[in-house]
Amino acid sequence: MKKKVILFIASALMLSACDDLFEPAIENFQGVDHMYNDAEYARGILHNVYSLIPGYYDNSEYGTDDAVTNQPSNVYLQMATGAWTTSSYNPQNQWTNSYGAIQYINLFLKNVEGVKWSSDEELNKLFAQRLIGEAYGLRAMFHYYLLRAHAGFGPDGELLGIPIMKEYQTVESDFNQPRASFQACVEQIYSDLSEAEKRLPYEYEDVTGNVPADFQNLTKDVGKYNTVMGAKARQLYNGIIARAYGARTAMLAASFLFQDASNTATWADAANSAAAVIDYKGGVSGLASDGVEYYSPTIVNTIQDGANPKEILWRGNKGGGDNDQESQNFPPSLYGNGYMNPSQNLVDAFPMANGYPISDVAASGYDVNNPYAGRDPRLSKYILYNGSKITEKDVTININTGNQDGVNVTENRSTRTGYYMKKRLRMDVNCNPAATSKQPHYTPRIRYTEMYLTYAEAANEAWGPKDANGRGYSAYDVIKAIRKRAGVGGADDAYLEMCASSKDKMRELIRNERRLELCFEGFRFWDLRRWKMDLNESVYGIDWNGNNYQKITVEERSYEDYMYCCPIPNSEILKYSKLIQNKGWK
Repeated sequence: MKKKVILFIASALMLSACDDLFEPAIENFQGVDHMYNDAEYARGILHNVYSLIPGYYDNSEYGTDDAVTNQPSNVYLQMATGAWTTSSYNPQNQWTNSYGAIQYINLFLKNVEGVKWSSDEELNKLFAQRLIGEAYGLRAMFHYYLLRAHAGFGPDGELLGIPIMKEYQTVESDFNQPRASFQACVEQIYSDLSEAEKRLPYEYEDVTGNVPADFQNLTKDVGKYNTVMGAKARQLYNGIIARAYGARTAMLAASFLFQDASNTATWADAANSAAAVIDYKGGVSGLASDGVEYYSPTIVNTIQDGANPKEILWRGNKGGGDNDQESQNFPPSLYGNGYMNPSQNLVDAFPMANGYPISDVAASGYDVNNPYAGRDPRLSKYILYNGSKITEKDVTININTGNQDGVNVTENRSTRTGYYMKKRLRMDVNCNPAATSKQPHYTPRIRYTEMYLTYAEAANEAWGPKDANGRGYSAYDVIKAIRKRAGVGGADDAYLEMCASSKDKMRELIRNERRLELCFEGFRFWDLRRWKMDLNESVYGIDWNGNNYQKITVEERSYEDYMYCCPIPNSEILKYSKLIQNKGWK
């Protein structure tokens, strides 16, 4: 959306003949017309976009009630404690990154028709269809991230989206564009997703026998189909990814934060969009039995050739071996820096194994003197607490006062809350400098569990806890399956049955299940906002001294009411008179 993005892209792609952007041409630089005869060069333009996909593990939990960090300079810590402005400490800013990606995509779409992908006519058509489909899907995705990060209400109360960019921009383009309505942005995302879905297979897998019917107009040769649409293309944007971003967009649009007369989105839209993904997966029975620990060595070590575990809809590449996450987040006794400190707030959100919240002491059996006994099994899988046993290392974590892993013992390394993150980490990694060992990892981009939770939330709002609306599963059925997989609730799950009698009670349960299942995966920051929940809940921890402990206040939050919506970067507001800032931001 701005000239520096245009110039950056031109430089990065070494373009010399892009709408006469550079005249005369710079020696040895390749122009856009080079892509017509060099398929790899053309494909590289689009592949640059994949490197700009926002990171899944963004650690935005530091700015929520789920965690703090022991790094005082962290941008999320600064954001949450009063330093968030339109020009500083704004880590959720997507303006430059996403518009830069969209500029690449529009450059590709503008010139793709002239590219010769293969000397074989059928292969040429297949490649063109797939890559154009990828481009439309990726453009929808980046517009979604822009909308999530920058949509909001203007000073007069109008619900606004972001400027929609469908054309490649040159230095002659008019950059002073107004924000489109929120509704128009949602419709544009859906339009691009539809263009992607009609061109792409739901998954890239080799087929035997006949070419799928949707592609027989391009070829009936199975070998050619597999060359382009088969397993070699795994982890590129596909049809089921398009469906998932449709569900994400529908959920964002329907949420309480953006409910407005100008916004026609409904909870039924969101439920049906998520159901389209779930139906493809096989309904409730398609929920992956091992999805609770999608990051475990058992799963990571067995995936190969770009295939996904059952839990994963889309992921990044599997690495050859590293210990980056572990060195950042292991406690000091395991030679880590303990960056992610889960809050007591989050720990208290894990119910007892019988399904009842710990606040219901009589029904749950919670023992305040033995607070981790009999809890939801996910607690010990996701969080290291005082007395946690790590069987892979044959160690017990000691977070007592004065101990190496205790509260605030070592600056910038020890926990501030009495807890360390365990989720995302491999316990078979060794960070000891004298005997370092590394292991493969992968990072999700979309988990199927997110889609199930999206459906449960939206279906409950649209039709209530047990109304399946003609499908074979309701919000209740999905949450029952998720809790059963986690080992919560027992055979009858009495607490779930109690919640199923009320949409309000079920809403609370669904939100809590979403919090637990997706903790440390970058969702809480956005969920609190779209639910319009309290952003300023104090973050608590626990300090152990022998067998006794005390609850401690770790960090106060300092968000203003207008911060439910993130700002447009001030640099853009100053440059372009037609851009309107979200209400409250200066």
